[in-house]
Amino acid sequence: MPEEAVLKLFGQYFFNFCKASGYDKMLRTLGGNLMEFIENLDSLHSYLALSYQEMNAPSFRVERKDESVLLHYYSDRKGLCHIVPGIIEAVARDFFDCEVSLEILEQNVEEERTGKKEHVVFFILQTNEIAKKEAISTREDGYQEGKEVCSIGSTFPPIRMRQNTMKPGTKCTSEARKKIICFVSTGNLLRTFEPLFPERLWMDERTFCHAFPFHLVFDETLKIKQAGVNIQKCIPGLQISGTRLDEYFSIIHPQVMFSISSMKKFINSQFVLKIRREIMPNSLKKRPALKLRGQMIWMDCNRSMIYLCSPKLRSLDELKEQGMHLSDIAQHDPTRDLILFNQQRLAEIELSNQLERKKEELRILSKNLEIEKKKSETLLYAMLPKHVANLLKEGKKVDAGDFSCCTILFSDVVTFTNICSVCEPIQIVNMLNLMYSKFDRLTNIHGVYKVETIGDAYMVVGGVPVPVASHGERVANFALGMRIAAREVMNPITTRPIQIRIGIHTGPVLAGVVGEKMPRYCLFGDTVNTASRMESHGLPDKIHISSTTFKALPPQVFEIAERGPIEVKGKGKMTTYFLKQNLSATEDEIMGRVEETFRNVCSNGYQFRKSNVFHCNPEAQLPLIF
Repeated sequence: MPEEAVLKLFGQYFFNFCKASGYDKMLRTLGGNLMEFIENLDSLHSYLALSYQEMNAPSFRVERKDESVLLHYYSDRKGLCHIVPGIIEAVARDFFDCEVSLEILEQNVEEERTGKKEHVVFFILQTNEIAKKEAISTREDGYQEGKEVCSIGSTFPPIRMRQNTMKPGTKCTSEARKKIICFVSTGNLLRTFEPLFPERLWMDERTFCHAFPFHLVFDETLKIKQAGVNIQKCIPGLQISGTRLDEYFSIIHPQVMFSISSMKKFINSQFVLKIRREIMPNSLKKRPALKLRGQMIWMDCNRSMIYLCSPKLRSLDELKEQGMHLSDIAQHDPTRDLILFNQQRLAEIELSNQLERKKEELRILSKNLEIEKKKSETLLYAMLPKHVANLLKEGKKVDAGDFSCCTILFSDVVTFTNICSVCEPIQIVNMLNLMYSKFDRLTNIHGVYKVETIGDAYMVVGGVPVPVASHGERVANFALGMRIAAREVMNPITTRPIQIRIGIHTGPVLAGVVGEKMPRYCLFGDTVNTASRMESHGLPDKIHISSTTFKALPPQVFEIAERGPIEVKGKGKMTTYFLKQNLSATEDEIMGRVEETFRNVCSNGYQFRKSNVFHCNPEAQLPLIF
């Protein structure tokens, strides 16, 4: 498919796209026929440029020669002229129910405009088929209303005559008025209407200059012959006789040379003139350059041009910057309404912008709130089990739970009191922080719950708050990891690895949330006391376990040595044991540094995974949830 055909199809699609985008009503009001529509396209582009300031729209000019119509197209973008036939033909077909075709007569670079632009001249031709249809339709209309039309035409010959002047004192009877109204209502006047003009202008020069305070009349040499009262006030130099228009103004739109011939070619375009700042008095140079917007009308009788214009102002601020007031603009000038309407629109836009800014601030605050909420949740989950914390957040009461079997671990630092007596507080804090960080990491690896830390004491439990069958093995592996991790923390006094005592006991407990201002998840029962006794009666760098814990650990997995009966405060004689190692796991696996995907370390489904977290085998009795 040739490029011209593609661009023409694009033009047809673009017209339909504009209609679908909400510009249908605006486009339909541009003109009553195709020629008027094209002549007002530049005005539409000027209006849209207020909202789309980066828009670089093409320009259109209609030229009538004898019985033919030529369309002049100007654009900064070369090669897009073939879009125009697609748009114009679609407009003619949709809006005016006629078929036209466009042919390119000339295509060159325009030298007449101030900016070099592609200039394409199209010949607009109405197809014969549609012309025949219109002829048939016209004959049918004449047949239906022929009697009335003929009678009206014969009754009011002055309307059809070329001598269309309205003489003073001419009277019209009421019946004649009715016939004229009937003639207009039939639609015939749209094709046959010729206006009536007075023999003389019923307005003196002074009244005209006040009625149109912003207007200019200049001759073919651009010498200003007449100016409105308010434009003289804004530009005092216009009162000097013989002043040339191009001395005080430059043409902003359309981009044409400052000459009568160029203006005549674009007589149907809206002209925007801008005052030259350098020619203004020093007292007025500080103001923004005033722009005038209006229409050029050629007066052939006196070979001069009249520029009916208004200040191009969009808001009260711009009006104030020019040192003007609304009273300086004529009452009939829609610029007054435009300024007030646009001021209201600017206020609404500012409110909308404020709303957008507040919305963005709210979004940022919500984002920061979410971050702080996550921090609070992290802190809360560090203090309480996750499911317990979630219940408290929902405002629900957390009932105490009775756990028939769990394993509790206590640990403390050997000679911690002596270390505190000779070290700086910050050294103690740093030592404990390093040690507890390592221990906390191990709780995640082995799936045990840290109950609390008091000074150098560290307490964890397995099987609480979520019961699991492997609670003893989990706590045992955690204890082995604690001992290894403690060797990586140095004593601030001796610079040698610190030593810890670890005690473990298995039994029933009662668990629940205690406190409102600072809620804590606490364990109660003799099992807690016995576990604490196992730690206090233990030996440095040893894992001291009770007989119930010994029974909970599978002998084929762990190496355990009997310590024998010892006297335990408040308990009497107790047979205790020392946990030495895990026979099925390496040190890296205990510390969560494993690389292989899976490795079994116990008999009932307690497993390592590459993610450094213990999981339960699906075939195990109870699932591990943490």
